Amino acid sequence: MSLAHTILGFLQQEKMTGYDLKTSCFDRCIAHLWSADQAQIYRTLDKLVDCGWITCTVEIQRDRPNRKVYSMTEAGKAELIRWLQCPQPLPTLREPLLVQLFFAAQLSNEAIVQLLEQQLSVRNEKLAKCQKIQLPMLGDRFTSREQMMQKLVLDFAIRREQTYIDWLMTAIDVIHHQGDERVENREVN
Repeated sequence: MSLAHTILGFLQQEKMTGYDLKTSCFDRCIAHLWSADQAQIYRTLDKLVDCGWITCTVEIQRDRPNRKVYSMTEAGKAELIRWLQCPQPLPTLREPLLVQLFFAAQLSNEAIVQLLEQQLSVRNEKLAKCQKIQLPMLGDRFTSREQMMQKLVLDFAIRREQTYIDWLMTAIDVIHHQGDERVENREVN
């Protein structure tokens, strides 16, 4: 996914500063889907201005630094529509825990379960954060169609986390039972 297109999507809804994009959009609205730090956002805003997809207006402020407010151009709207209509390739997922598990046969069952339980804790926290997200997050200017699309995406994020949690609980159970079988096999021999 393109950070540039994500920013265009937000600027399509309203004019914003880079700070607004970071705090109101990335941190509060789509952190469960896509993260970006302040430096990435500002670099991308500069590139979008250079491409002619957005404009920047400097607002003079008293007792505070001047604000750069970004808004989308017609060329930016056209680019966003073009991107929205393009099929996206499947992402390459990099799951460090799964790679660890792939090679974890040499660890004790307790060590494997500990890894799984740590991940379970983190996933439960992420699920709770997703469940606390209240849409719409960017103001009341959303149409019901926009709300519906955002709700569908949030529902997917919640289901994805719940599926991961379910799998982790199954994996923990399998490891526990596998340990019971090894003990039983030793007792038989």
